[in-house]
Amino acid sequence: MGKVLAIANQKGGVGKTTTCINLAASLAATKRKVLLVDLDPQGNATMGSGIDKSDLENSVYELLTGRCELKQALQRSENGGYDILPANGDLTAAEVELLDVKMKESRLRYALTTLRSQYDYILIDCPPSLNMLTVNGLVAADGVIIPMQCEYYALEGLSALVNTIQRISSVLNPTLQIEGLLRTMYDPRNSLTLDVSAQLTSHFGDKLYQTVIPRNVRLAEAPSFGMPALTYDKQSRGAVAYLALAGEVVRRSKQAAKASALASAND
Repeated sequence: MGKVLAIANQKGGVGKTTTCINLAASLAATKRKVLLVDLDPQGNATMGSGIDKSDLENSVYELLTGRCELKQALQRSENGGYDILPANGDLTAAEVELLDVKMKESRLRYALTTLRSQYDYILIDCPPSLNMLTVNGLVAADGVIIPMQCEYYALEGLSALVNTIQRISSVLNPTLQIEGLLRTMYDPRNSLTLDVSAQLTSHFGDKLYQTVIPRNVRLAEAPSFGMPALTYDKQSRGAVAYLALAGEVVRRSKQAAKASALASAND
């Protein structure tokens, strides 16, 4: 059964889509089968994966509103080596349409059940707001990866997101937990970066990924060519950092599976 991870933060510009694309490509490079779900109407993960969002016959919008089956919306990112459920501006309409639908928070979760066993990892790129699309992503997920910059306002937004995750866990998805926090656009020369990083370490402990994602020109350039940094320039610091993150994500998954197996055996 594939592990479903939502990449979420209601603050924009923190590297959610960059993380989704590059983590998907890095996990695929380690021979894992990966599906990326673009839940953002901006469709940046779609474009960054080399898929033209203006030329989609079916997308996540059609899937969530029951207009197509999951397999009909699936596409392949040849540049990234993973499958993708693409999105475009049509997805904005899903917000309104889902309001009157039964089980509206669980549409994505049920849609993914048919193919979940075929993937090792399913990554969900959530929009930069706590709306119905983000709720669908969190209800479908086993865990949440929170990318964030080490700056003052990022800490403020983090507490709101943690509260949302706790509420969804208590009402809609009891297995949901924070998988990890990822420091992005990291500049160790900045004293505020180091201060915020220290606060995150003391508050979240081992939930904080050891890998940090540096500010990197190649990482910023790659999406405009429709490819992850690993394909664009595999020697770049950004590509190397996301490969390291993929290794950390896989290790954590194995440790969690081992702990779960031990708990079951003891029962």
